[in-house]
Amino acid sequence: MGKTNHNDWLYEITPKRKLIDLNFGEIWRYRDLLILFVKRNIVTVYKQTILGPLWYFIQPLFTAITFTLVFNNIADIPTGKIPPFLFNLTGITAWNYFSQCLTGTSNTFRANAGIFGKVYFPRVIMPLSNVITNLFKFGIQLTILVIIYLYVIWTGVEIGPNFNLILFPVYILMMALLGLGLGMTISAFTTKYRDLTVLVGFATSLLVYISAVPYPLSEVSEKMPEWAWLVKYNPLTQIIEGFRFMILDTGIFTWFGFFYTLFISILLFLFGLIIFNRTEKNFIDTV
Repeated sequence: MGKTNHNDWLYEITPKRKLIDLNFGEIWRYRDLLILFVKRNIVTVYKQTILGPLWYFIQPLFTAITFTLVFNNIADIPTGKIPPFLFNLTGITAWNYFSQCLTGTSNTFRANAGIFGKVYFPRVIMPLSNVITNLFKFGIQLTILVIIYLYVIWTGVEIGPNFNLILFPVYILMMALLGLGLGMTISAFTTKYRDLTVLVGFATSLLVYISAVPYPLSEVSEKMPEWAWLVKYNPLTQIIEGFRFMILDTGIFTWFGFFYTLFISILLFLFGLIIFNRTEKNFIDTV
């Protein structure tokens, strides 16, 4: 038998050697698999539920109602000229995309250990499929927000977006990068420390309260100035405030906060990618 020439091979699979490696060419070759995982994620989540995709609508609406009752009616936190329900729904819509990207990505290695141990494909496709799936959910919840928004305008409330609306795709990108970066980092560590799986859910439920989701940032600066820095320098706060500012024309927006959040998002994503790439080489021995 003749020797096989390396030039006759279409692709050569080798261990990753680069510190930062997001091989777009390889991801593009496996784009059909990426689309398949996205479809699977969308279909299987509510496949055996009674309400099915209606949960995409119910969850943000009931959360906004709860925040309105507790924080605006009971705690009497003002939202200016913006109706409290719309104010809360806007923040929740942005928060949900980040939190779903984080929780969906943070268990990548453990949840997919079976398939990872049997067949090769770019492992980063799994977290990417979660981000794209959640983008679909985000689109549905954004539609709800637009409907409520138009209804509020129809009732006579004078609100409207501002010129910052052109930054809308950048804010989505920052939420995705933050969720991916933190999620891939946590996923890498959960291969050895499984307690982190429990910690993620607990930490996410607490993080919502220091990210200015149920209240305006100005209220923290006024009532708790000694703790305002903790909320102000949280990149998620800048995203939530920026999201409200461009849609509702209310809140605090600064270019420093915008570029600071963009820098942190890219930094966390690159760090998460490094940890993810290093872990995927030998995680199957420890998971």
